[in-house]
Amino acid sequence: MLRYAPIAVVALMPVLIAVPANAKIACSQGFQTVSGQQISTPYCQDKYLAEVARVYGIRVSDAEIRNNPNTKRNVCQLIGRDNRVFIACVDSNSSGRRAF
Repeated sequence: MLRYAPIAVVALMPVLIAVPANAKIACSQGFQTVSGQQISTPYCQDKYLAEVARVYGIRVSDAEIRNNPNTKRNVCQLIGRDNRVFIACVDSNSSGRRAF
């Protein structure tokens, strides 16, 4: 049984290589598309917050908003009242109270 294992691996290798993995998260205005449904996820909310911040002229990357809570809080203090990013900024204040 084990002597056929290398043959099976070699036989299946073209199949495994030919199928590309599509692991990119699809976001649209702060919502992630999962099985055709739009759900709110922190990743997509942060990405949208960065997009809206760039519209306002703030130089910030998606990763900066995601990885640095202080940057997110500062951006939310500047543009947090915008209806597009209101939900993304609700939790940016660590005291549990809204920053606005």
